[in-house]
Amino acid sequence: MKHIVVTGAAGFLGSHLVQSLIGQGHQVTGIDNLSTGMIRNLAEVMENPHFVFHEADVTLPDTMDFFVDQQVHEIYHLASPASPKFYQADAIGTIWVNTRGTYHMLELARVKGAKFLYSSTSEAYGDPEIHPQPESYRGNVNTWGPRACYDEAKRLGEVFCYEYYTKQRVSVKVARIFNTYSSGLRNDDGRVISNFVTQALTGQDITVYGDGSQTRSFCYVDDNIRGLQAFMAEDRADGEIINIGNPTEYTILEVAHLVKQLTQSDSRVVFLPLPEDDPKVRRPVIDKAREILNWEPEIGLEEGLKRTIEHYRSMLQVQETG
Repeated sequence: MKHIVVTGAAGFLGSHLVQSLIGQGHQVTGIDNLSTGMIRNLAEVMENPHFVFHEADVTLPDTMDFFVDQQVHEIYHLASPASPKFYQADAIGTIWVNTRGTYHMLELARVKGAKFLYSSTSEAYGDPEIHPQPESYRGNVNTWGPRACYDEAKRLGEVFCYEYYTKQRVSVKVARIFNTYSSGLRNDDGRVISNFVTQALTGQDITVYGDGSQTRSFCYVDDNIRGLQAFMAEDRADGEIINIGNPTEYTILEVAHLVKQLTQSDSRVVFLPLPEDDPKVRRPVIDKAREILNWEPEIGLEEGLKRTIEHYRSMLQVQETG
């Protein structure tokens, strides 16, 4: 049994990862300051003897004190707001968790001799001028705009990882995660899938920003979690940056119509101005993931949306009766 630390444990990805790791028999300590994560995401594991929840802020150095007398084998550093709605509302906090927080968790990995996986993002590529995006692409990121607090903080987090890998010999892996979704994505998250499904099920207008021609690649959470765990387990992946995402690309307008069709909704599709610095295209090259991790996604968008819609529908029914 390994002792595995997951930061951002009450968030979307973190809670799914915690449940998966506990299901495999590991001892898991979850850390979250609950700024955007929700404790209800961990309801299924809170009473499990293999899980400990530690409400703490990883930007503070005393977070490490919790582990003084404990052995730690692996650290998944997932803590950070990921939706523009939330990271723009707390821009400085977003910068700190991806810089100070990353530093503190890397220090914990160094002291404990633990493996370390950093959840970076496809936003590291900015509004890309190369399409699709391989890991070798250095990006086109605006440092002076509303998304920079997330994009640039994640990029600097990667630099911390590089320094600890090359100078401190910590076993570091950097996952650049592309759009991920599932039934567990909170319906007020503000991202495309959660917005569209919630709007369609409640009869609201489905809001498309811009003309809907911008593209995204959507990865169902089960595939993502499987990719992260394969990444952590593979020693050949030490010191690597690897894209984790689904290479099938859709326009936002296509997704809006697919959600409308699958929900059998009468909602109108309406168009609003495109937010500043919103990327026009986004699709990962996953050759490295296939070759090094023997990983690729298995769940297509239509199947993933059906699962998501069913869960959101049941959630909304509970809210109506509650």
